[in-house]
Amino acid sequence: MNRPITTLFMLMSVDGKISTGATDDLDVDKDFPKIAGVSEGLHQYYEIEQTTDLWTLNSGRVQAKIGVNTKKTPNRTPVSFVVIDNKHLNENGIQYFCALSKRFVLITSNEKHPAFNIEESNFHIIHQKELSLKDALIKLKSEYGCERITIQTGGTLNSLFLREKLFDYVDIVVAPVLIGGKDTSTLIDGKSLFSQRELSKLGVLKLQECVILENSYLRLRYEVIH
Repeated sequence: MNRPITTLFMLMSVDGKISTGATDDLDVDKDFPKIAGVSEGLHQYYEIEQTTDLWTLNSGRVQAKIGVNTKKTPNRTPVSFVVIDNKHLNENGIQYFCALSKRFVLITSNEKHPAFNIEESNFHIIHQKELSLKDALIKLKSEYGCERITIQTGGTLNSLFLREKLFDYVDIVVAPVLIGGKDTSTLIDGKSLFSQRELSKLGVLKLQECVILENSYLRLRYEVIH
């Protein structure tokens, strides 16, 4: 394979929501700890997250939503971070990831992104005229030695990975809560299908493991077979 092996790793509600609402003020990381019946088992998701790949891919919007643009400089970790972003991260957000990462790679099609003002020895930019996830993954493997990567982006980017057949595995932690709302982001958003001719764009899964966690949480692990 000329690209890294990919795993979609996410926390979602029983009805597939990855946010608590339709605005950036609402977020599972901020809100789940406040909800009785959900907060008690939440630590399990973060503990599992610590066992995922040493490369992880995120979206700039999600990272801005959780506050990296204003966070203080963190300690370095052994994890290499990849972020897809055109407009959500500022210079502080970029510096945050440079400090946090073994290697930090920004994927952008914005030639005026503030990241171009920053020079750090562990910082790299993949500049594309238009976003190509496949080309970016190929470059991550060929130029930076990324063999496996965990995908933790939002519903829209997740849909691009799905439609381009770029998911190899899916690893989901299900929280015991129903959220609802047609405008609330789900595990996979993006454009809907409109004809049976498009059914090849579905992601068909084979269950590898179903683990009943504490406090009514579940962990579901799948291989994407086509």
